[in-house]
Amino acid sequence: MSKKYEKLAQAIVAKIGGSDNVSTLAHCQTRLRFVLKDESKADKEGIKKLEGVANVIESGGQFQVVIGTHVEEVYEEVVKFVSPAEDTQAVEKDNRNVLSKLIDFISGTFSPIIPAISGAGMVKALLAILVLFNLVSNESQTYYVISFIADAVFYFLPVLLAYTAATKLKCSPYLAVGLAGILLHPNFSALVTAGEAVNVFGIPMRLVSYGTSVIPILLIVFAQSYIEGFMRKITPNSVKIIFVPMVTIFVTGLLGLLILGPIGSYAGEYLALAFETLQNSGSWITPTIIGATLPIMVMFGLHHSVAPLGTMQVASLGYEGIWGPGVMVSNISVGVAVLVAGLRSKSKDTKQIASANGITALMGITEPGLYAVALPKKYPLIAAMIGGGIGGFYADFTGTVRFATGSSGLPAIPLYIGEDIGNLINILIAIVIASIVTGVVTYFLSFRFEKDEAAIVPDSIEVTLEDTTLMTPIEGEILPLSEVKDEAFASEALGKGFAIEPTEGRVVAPFDGEVVTVFPTKHAIGLVSNTGVEVLIHIGIDTVKLDGKYFEAFIEPGQPVTKGQLLVTFDLDKLKEEGYVTQVPVVITNTHQYSTIENLTKGTCNENEEVLLVRV
Repeated sequence: MSKKYEKLAQAIVAKIGGSDNVSTLAHCQTRLRFVLKDESKADKEGIKKLEGVANVIESGGQFQVVIGTHVEEVYEEVVKFVSPAEDTQAVEKDNRNVLSKLIDFISGTFSPIIPAISGAGMVKALLAILVLFNLVSNESQTYYVISFIADAVFYFLPVLLAYTAATKLKCSPYLAVGLAGILLHPNFSALVTAGEAVNVFGIPMRLVSYGTSVIPILLIVFAQSYIEGFMRKITPNSVKIIFVPMVTIFVTGLLGLLILGPIGSYAGEYLALAFETLQNSGSWITPTIIGATLPIMVMFGLHHSVAPLGTMQVASLGYEGIWGPGVMVSNISVGVAVLVAGLRSKSKDTKQIASANGITALMGITEPGLYAVALPKKYPLIAAMIGGGIGGFYADFTGTVRFATGSSGLPAIPLYIGEDIGNLINILIAIVIASIVTGVVTYFLSFRFEKDEAAIVPDSIEVTLEDTTLMTPIEGEILPLSEVKDEAFASEALGKGFAIEPTEGRVVAPFDGEVVTVFPTKHAIGLVSNTGVEVLIHIGIDTVKLDGKYFEAFIEPGQPVTKGQLLVTFDLDKLKEEGYVTQVPVVITNTHQYSTIENLTKGTCNENEEVLLVRV
């Protein structure tokens, strides 16, 4: 097994506070998901800066380290350095609110089984293709066998959920699997088929099939965690191995069959009714919202908490349309937006990154494209949300559904093949609509944003890079970029540097050089030093909305400047009065051309103090 991610794994574990700070660890398609005992011990900014880490997100009680599509390889190395506590007797203080705990539980329960569900869904899609092209008859034995191969994961869903739920609740996953087996036991199924009244200790038992169900087993494992925990506390160690599992299975099993299972089945039936009602009347509302907002959900790690709705709907109705279509068009929109942004970018590095990550997004994995291109540039994200929303509206306004769950990219199109090809045609139209809208919006927005975010040094300027010391361009308090209230700067996606919380409304040149860009709104200036350092000085956050109001520029593009020369003045008090963040990021936009960038000053500063040393 390759160990190329061993150093990255060691660094991640060290910066999350060490192995002892890890309560649980899992991974999804693109990110490592930690539940930490003390999140204050984690060096979030330090992890973000590690080569191989795209981002860090804290959501739903989880500390999520975004890696990319090769996350499983990194996970295999990380687990070598982590030993999450599994002692069911250990009681740790948990200060999270109820909503955070619920989101963490749902996400942690469903995330590990996504590969099995996706794989089974794609087998069903393959079978649909074989039938569509008359390669297999739906009355043949071949169809029968492949069908139950694909359905097995969904039928035994209670078993899979039992294991993952028990792992999250820190009770025995093997006892949980045994309890799930009770619900699916052939003898119980025979009682359901017979339909005759059954009483246990005089209590009537509701006869219902629990295959493909979700809620009953979650309630049962929840009860198991308390019953098992209680038995571990009161049972002597000498007989614990016998009596704890015996009482847990007996009490929880009966409780599940007589009370919790029926409650869960009623809840499931009402949930199925809600799904059906939503699907048949106004179903466009949810998928349109998902199509438009999924990138934001992905960035905050919330999508794994909502995605189980699709699994539940498939399990209860045999199809679903409130999650899958919206996700499909959203992912395609992100891919198109990233590809078009790459074509419009003047940076060769951006073009290469966008082409690779855009194709990955079309395949259903959007996070690399989101963090590397869409989020830093912003306008591809806006375009993808517009295109995704319009594509989602069409798909679900026409009642488009998919018949199995799986990944949501181009390879998942066969999931929409049913008894007729109507759903397939509609999802293809929705994809085309989303792609065209996204592509057009991205293209036209690029004329403004690529102009603002173009490479600071034009090709016509040729300089020999030298070590350079930058002076402070503004008076105030120096801050690390990580404290800037804008993700594009804070993540260092635009380059390394520093920020200043200004106390005066004037900006001066940090070196001898030339003005390359003065944005029409005057809120940002691009400079290049005589030694080749490319700098972006951005006055305030979102101040572009002021359209130049409160700003006055004293230079123009192409003009040479000397260190300390006045560049721009602005009304600091007015910016504060109107609620704008007044932080001034100063970024080295050609960071990749330097070996080290060292901050020389901390705390308060005046104009023309040495602040940054850039070494070739």
